[in-house]
Amino acid sequence: MIELQNVCRTFIVGDQQVAALRDINLRLDAGEYISIMGPSGSGKSTMLNMLGLLDRPTSGTYLLDGGNVSDLNDEQQARVRREKIGFVFQSFHLVPRLTAAQNVELPMILAGIPSEERRARVQVLMQNYGLSERADHRPDQLSGGQRQRVAIARATVMNPTVLLADEPTGNLDRSTGWEVLKLLEGLMEQGITLVVVTHDAEIGARSRRQIHMLDGRIVSDVQHAK
Repeated sequence: MIELQNVCRTFIVGDQQVAALRDINLRLDAGEYISIMGPSGSGKSTMLNMLGLLDRPTSGTYLLDGGNVSDLNDEQQARVRREKIGFVFQSFHLVPRLTAAQNVELPMILAGIPSEERRARVQVLMQNYGLSERADHRPDQLSGGQRQRVAIARATVMNPTVLLADEPTGNLDRSTGWEVLKLLEGLMEQGITLVVVTHDAEIGARSRRQIHMLDGRIVSDVQHAK
């Protein structure tokens, strides 16, 4: 479902070229649970941005569901992101002035979904994630775990096929982090492909497939039976 073919990403920093990704060849199948690990500067966040169509390769090809999405214009890529890809970030990235329910509803407003359907979807997700009593609270009135659950609800409200999580437990205490991780893992029962970027080896070991990066390259790609 996802395939990167000879993907490179180079940035210009001052008068130097910095290679963030070097000749990446990668295939991810539907329903996989993958962790991407490596030290700071290894290219793992750049890889996630590439998978999420937040960045474009300097060279190479990105195929999603058989189509070349690296050649799409910005508007077309935005549509693909909206319809197929969900994002969960370490810092939650919720809109401060909106309530929890309004944050979850936002992607559907941008997609032009009718209000009655929006309300129904939000209600179901808030109930499923134990947030019904916090629906009218703003992010600053929620705990870290509640904010991340709101972020996950927002990321999944459009029923994406791919969920990308960038250090999703990084701003949470250990206990709350494990709860959030189990919630993400539970989404795989719906057929979602889950990709988690983490520096935590214990979290990475929970995935069925572990990809390790160093200096912009994939140095190991190991799959385990679960």
